Amino acid sequence: MDDDHSPPPPPDSGGPPPPPPVASGSPTDFLKGVVGKRVVVRLTSGVDYRGVLSCLDGYMNIALEQTEEHVNGNVTNRYGDAFIRGNNVLYISADEDF
Repeated sequence: MDDDHSPPPPPDSGGPPPPPPVASGSPTDFLKGVVGKRVVVRLTSGVDYRGVLSCLDGYMNIALEQTEEHVNGNVTNRYGDAFIRGNNVLYISADEDF
């Protein structure tokens, strides 16, 4: 017969922290929100283009204004307008709050 009347162990509080809150909204909402704002466009080659997103279409073809080309973190070219074919785009991120 076991007469152990010790309290149960405390719940495990050493687990992983809860995940951060997830931003609501679809990718389409994000893209609509950054038109006219500064963005970073990363190509599959690793080259970044930073500029003002003028417009884009359903194929992710992108038009940028005031564009800078960045290779390995260094500005290599500046363009007034740049057009990027969508199949080269890895991602688009906001370069400013929107």
